[in-house]
Amino acid sequence: MRLTLLNQFYPPDISPTAHLCQSLAEHRATLGDVVTMVTSRSGYTGRIEADDSETGAHVHRIWSTQLGSRSRLSRFIDWLTFYIGAWVHMFRMPPQDVIISLTTPPYLAFAAILHRLINPQVKIILWNMDCYPEAIERTGMLSPRSLLARFLRRLNRILFARLDHVVCLDEAMAKLLQQYKPRIYPLPFKIIPNWERLELFDTVSAKQEPKQSEHPFTILYLGNAGYGHEFQTLVDAAVALANEPVLFRFIGGGAKRAWLEEQKRNLKLNNLQFESYVAKDKTPELMRSADAALITLEDPMLGVMSPSKLHANLAMGLPVIYIGPEGGNVDHAIEQFGCGISVRVGDSQAVVGFIRDLMTDPQRHLELRRRARTAFEQAYCDKVTLPKFDRLLAEVAYDSPSHG
Repeated sequence: MRLTLLNQFYPPDISPTAHLCQSLAEHRATLGDVVTMVTSRSGYTGRIEADDSETGAHVHRIWSTQLGSRSRLSRFIDWLTFYIGAWVHMFRMPPQDVIISLTTPPYLAFAAILHRLINPQVKIILWNMDCYPEAIERTGMLSPRSLLARFLRRLNRILFARLDHVVCLDEAMAKLLQQYKPRIYPLPFKIIPNWERLELFDTVSAKQEPKQSEHPFTILYLGNAGYGHEFQTLVDAAVALANEPVLFRFIGGGAKRAWLEEQKRNLKLNNLQFESYVAKDKTPELMRSADAALITLEDPMLGVMSPSKLHANLAMGLPVIYIGPEGGNVDHAIEQFGCGISVRVGDSQAVVGFIRDLMTDPQRHLELRRRARTAFEQAYCDKVTLPKFDRLLAEVAYDSPSHG
């Protein structure tokens, strides 16, 4: 099979979508596919310097501007220059059998449709990570009634009428995207959760060791603290635990990090600690010092986003403290595997009570850690999820002619 993946980011970039693409691309290459990765020369945190000669996939890095996400305009310019390069590359590319497009940046799948203009046999799969325009509407950046929002919805209908399959991350996302299903044919939707590599988070990496009494009980937030994530509940919990041996450790960046740092200064919260992003291969060692993990989501973002922090936290056997709406991927994992607590936005007392329980009941803490690791091995590692992609690709590649 001649398989192409489209995404703005690829390792050594640190973004979750970069490593998901690499995992899928290398897996399919080992099965004999001729895999091509179309990506950018820039990364989530800057320019990428990479040796792609031994990745198993043919990696094409397209030039684009590197203004970063310091403003909406700079991000849009980076997107636009990558779009243009991707469109040109896909137009000139040899015929493919299947193209999988992610949603970074939004509407990148139109580059796959451009390829099909001259290669009608190609099948197109949308691997949906974020939903647009809903993501910018629900963060208040765009009015749902605006001309731009209506235009973007029209783009979605045009796009979805030309897809062969849609991969969603959870039931809430699939339900949201059903509104764009074409009327002319039954577009299949499949739910495949994101994952982490079992070899990166092996049982040795995730080994649970007794907590040393002189160290604070550490709650880890690893990754982007951006729009769509909720932190007021966490700040209220930090205030309540200010005089107890508890540390909230934030590693990463994002639009809301400055607000969190301001809360630390204004409220004199010495139990909040901030550090920069780390490379993917360094995360197991870093996470080993944590006792629990924090994941948050604003209520309006249900179905629009599916937090990717979940899988590494489960891999390391960290009980999950989830603050957000019911019905998403994190809430579902906690309900199914009993590996943490799911609380609603504003319920800081439940968060405080859960942390105190884990601190005073080592046996319960250890049991939750075991359940977290079990959840990873049974549902969120590559050994479980990649076969789902294999079945999907077999179904799509040998199905009826593509939808044009």
